[in-house]
Amino acid sequence: MENGAVNQQIPVDTTSATITIKGILSLLLQNVDENDNRRLISLGMGDPTAYSCFHTTQVAQEAVVDAIQSDKFNGYAPTVGLPQTRRAIAEYLSRDLPYKLTSDDVFVTSGCTQAIDVALAMLSRPGANILLPRPGFPIYELCSAFRHLEVRNFDLLQENAWEVDLDAVEALADHNTVAMVIVNPGNPCGNVYSYQHLEKIAETAKKLRILVIADEVYGHLAFGGKPFVPMGVFGSTVPVLTLGSLSKRWIVPGWRLGWFVTSDPCGMFRKPKVVERIKKYFDILGGPATFVQAAVPRIIEQTEEVFFKKTIYLLKQSSDICCDLINEIPCITCPNKPEGSMAVMVKLDLSLLEDITDDIEFCFKLAKEESVIFLPGTAVGLKNWLRVTFAADPNSIEEGLRRTKCFYQRHARKL
Repeated sequence: MENGAVNQQIPVDTTSATITIKGILSLLLQNVDENDNRRLISLGMGDPTAYSCFHTTQVAQEAVVDAIQSDKFNGYAPTVGLPQTRRAIAEYLSRDLPYKLTSDDVFVTSGCTQAIDVALAMLSRPGANILLPRPGFPIYELCSAFRHLEVRNFDLLQENAWEVDLDAVEALADHNTVAMVIVNPGNPCGNVYSYQHLEKIAETAKKLRILVIADEVYGHLAFGGKPFVPMGVFGSTVPVLTLGSLSKRWIVPGWRLGWFVTSDPCGMFRKPKVVERIKKYFDILGGPATFVQAAVPRIIEQTEEVFFKKTIYLLKQSSDICCDLINEIPCITCPNKPEGSMAVMVKLDLSLLEDITDDIEFCFKLAKEESVIFLPGTAVGLKNWLRVTFAADPNSIEEGLRRTKCFYQRHARKL
């Protein structure tokens, strides 16, 4: 493994298969000056609960409390999830599909991260490879390494609103390719794919005889010109594994309630041997707490649309503020305004900085000098970019970027 060092003090392993967002953010937190009396502003982690303007709906809280107080959900749940939970998720996802999912299509997971691990575990075999987006969510590369899946990266095209480079997908795939991954709405780019682009992805995957893993953990968090379209809409064209959770839309990432769903009306995943393999794998997993699962039907059925609209409004407002202020800092630019999710990719111009050599050094020095945290782009596969999370209150965004501007002025190259 290749190790780089920042100020010869903090080693950062930049090998893609070992990078995690939480790992790098932990190192950045350790680098914050403990003598700095200003509050820490972290725009590095996609956890909106850290800010008071984002909170879940009262229905969700009451549903969990009632499930606990009922004294009915203190025991083990079936390893694939409570029947009523699976049914509620199937009905929820079916609202946006041209066919109906059943509870048999749904497997309840401990957050979307466990759903990712399940998907890759089910697909791994000797010699297999998987196509992952770059930039992308690093957990996929880490899980692939543990599963001995060869990773082949296709680029997301910044000049085309971070669309998938489908020519690259075709060039990378071979008879050992098992799947391609798409994340929509996009993390880390904040993009939202159009119906037309998703249709092209489905047609390409069909041509290559591979399935699509659709990471939709930010599903419905779209606030630009394009609505969210689930990949499962094209399930009749190509088999789709849909991964998602309550975490982002309901603002409860700590509840760890996710799902692994076979969006496959043609029935490839309903073959007895395939179903049995999935169920056996779930027998060795620990799913979400039973009482959280029990709350899901009520959470989905009774959450009012006004709650979702408020979240979208807050994200749109904060993303606009974030991009406007970023573009006032000469060394960073926001070439693509986000249209969804909770993060945006920001380009770093090192030629304007005197004593900073890359995105990792930029982020460590910024944390040390200004108590502001961004995620270096290296963590998501794009060197000398930054991922900035805008799921924060406007005051924190404004203060964080004001400090970043001061940081730039202090490190600006002298002309």
